[in-house]
Amino acid sequence: MSNYKDVIEKLIEFRDERNWEQFHDSKNLALALSIEAAELNELFLWKKEHELNEVNYEKLKEELADVLAYAFLLAEKHELDVFDIVLDKIKKNAVKYPVEKAKGTAKKYTEL
Repeated sequence: MSNYKDVIEKLIEFRDERNWEQFHDSKNLALALSIEAAELNELFLWKKEHELNEVNYEKLKEELADVLAYAFLLAEKHELDVFDIVLDKIKKNAVKYPVEKAKGTAKKYTEL
């Protein structure tokens, strides 16, 4: 947990040193998150299955870090604990996707 808080503190320090909080409303954080996720996806675009392990590892780390940073900032803005919300979502998904129906299939819960 302390690592998470350390990361949030560093992100806020970085943001505040540059006076960027004015740009970090919920809409812009969500848009930035989506854009960075698209850049992450771009690393895999047009790759065949056997090429997926050849993705530039440093670029993968950078793009994933951008996605996580914006997600953390958005959660912090709304006073959400990322660990709590992910654990809550796992509980909800366990109900929607019971093991006996969902195991080994990628079907949506409405199709199980």
